[in-house]
Amino acid sequence: MSIPQSRRIVSPLMNLIRLKGFPILRQLHIEEQLLRTSSENWCILNDGTNDRAIVMGVSGVPAELLEIDSVLQDEIPVIRRFTGGGTVVVDSGTIFVTLICNKDAVAGLQPYPRPIMSWSGHVYSRVFQGIGDFHLHENDYVFGNCKFGGNAQSITKNRWIHHTSFLWDYDVRNMAYLKHPKRVPEYRLARNHLEFICRMKDYMPREAFMEKTVEALKSDFSLRTIELDALDSFSDTKFCPSTKLLLRHELERAALHRR
Repeated sequence: MSIPQSRRIVSPLMNLIRLKGFPILRQLHIEEQLLRTSSENWCILNDGTNDRAIVMGVSGVPAELLEIDSVLQDEIPVIRRFTGGGTVVVDSGTIFVTLICNKDAVAGLQPYPRPIMSWSGHVYSRVFQGIGDFHLHENDYVFGNCKFGGNAQSITKNRWIHHTSFLWDYDVRNMAYLKHPKRVPEYRLARNHLEFICRMKDYMPREAFMEKTVEALKSDFSLRTIELDALDSFSDTKFCPSTKLLLRHELERAALHRR
């Protein structure tokens, strides 16, 4: 027997943007613009960023988080994003997944950090079903007790964003730019960066992860692919983002204050 049209449950629409090698600074500008000026739900899936960069949370202090002399010597761009969370070195081995939603997009989801984090853990549990010992540990995605996905959020009056940097692979040398942060999750204990993180490529092919992520979102949303050049019709193009590239003199001043 067919279900009457009025009784069918219609999943909310989510626009999907798929990118490859897209500059992370520009991506963050787009994300903030969509969060603050669009009224639709979005998923941005970026398969790596071609140019290496360091991305810090909105309240990050360079002198406490970075080996500034090495960062300056190697001319690594440092970006302060508009969301909270920690610091990460990103490059072509990083996969970015961003979810931007209206507060009523997911039925029953309270628009607060912990519920959103928990919901995201359920989404990715579908992606990694039967693969490794995946779980959400504090605010991280882990296999066993090793982190491979770091998260950040921002919540506005009517909308929220949850974005993740996945370490599909990483260059060991990049870890030397990061200090051991003062605040760390309890499960990290005294482990250094290389003991604390793992590579997602040891568990799952790159393309399989991206396809499974899209499939997992279909449990809550009806997905529609949008081309990047069509974004102007969805948001205010005059928006001025708060995410910014830190200038060299700002990092040099931070290094001086540290001494």
